[in-house]
Amino acid sequence: MIETVTELSRLRAIVGGWKREGLRVGFVPTMGNLHAGHYSLVTLARRHADRVVSSVFVNPTQFGPNEDFTRYPRTPEADTSGLEQAGCDVLWLPTVESMYPFGVELAAKVHVPGVSALLEGAHRPGHFDGVCTVVSRLFNQVQPDMAAFGRKDYQQLAVIRQMVADLAFPIEIVGGDIVREDDGLAMSSRNQYLTADTRPQAAVIRRVLLGMRDASLAGTPRAQVEAEGAARLQAAGFQVDYAVVRLPDLGEPGEGAGGARVALVAARLGNTRLIDNIEF
Repeated sequence: MIETVTELSRLRAIVGGWKREGLRVGFVPTMGNLHAGHYSLVTLARRHADRVVSSVFVNPTQFGPNEDFTRYPRTPEADTSGLEQAGCDVLWLPTVESMYPFGVELAAKVHVPGVSALLEGAHRPGHFDGVCTVVSRLFNQVQPDMAAFGRKDYQQLAVIRQMVADLAFPIEIVGGDIVREDDGLAMSSRNQYLTADTRPQAAVIRRVLLGMRDASLAGTPRAQVEAEGAARLQAAGFQVDYAVVRLPDLGEPGEGAGGARVALVAARLGNTRLIDNIEF
């Protein structure tokens, strides 16, 4: 049976007991409203650890002033049931007050320069500062040996890896594969904002990414690949934030150079902002 914990002292007592037994602790941080993608991360953590903690915390510091913090869906009962079925041992439910004891405005912040300023960072100023601030606090609270993050949030994973390396957290970061709907749409808690009319359109993102991959592999110049990807999205009714091809570290590849790449898209369909990527 999963144990739901709301007091930090209890969480640390549980994790401390596991560690005294020589058990490896895995961690899956979430904002709740969980779906199969989240549960796949619990399964992944289970493969890398003996015990798994998952947190549910809708973090106010990673939402911009015009974003959806207040309406972000909260489904605690369904989340608890799903986590238990996925094999989670402990659900950590911190409050805003316990996460930010001096208040959000006076909270110490973690900023990861460089990689956090690109793409998502440029379109959502302060977002990754909020992510790194809360994840570093969660790492300190849970003190896991490994943590699992989804590859759908490709840049977030890169930012977290840099933070962990820079601050010398003794935590292995493992990326989980993107879990998709039958039509290719990447699973996301925000998909439920899509209407009956816009939901079928959303799957275009995956097809555009596949096209960007194929064109890149065929030697099409990067600028053309990106322009055609953005044009396809716009023609399908999206407002495009970016449609780009980057190196795995999110740097810009030199023209004609070989090696691994990732195509990334962020676009709005109505009031719903969607992100996705494909590595090749």
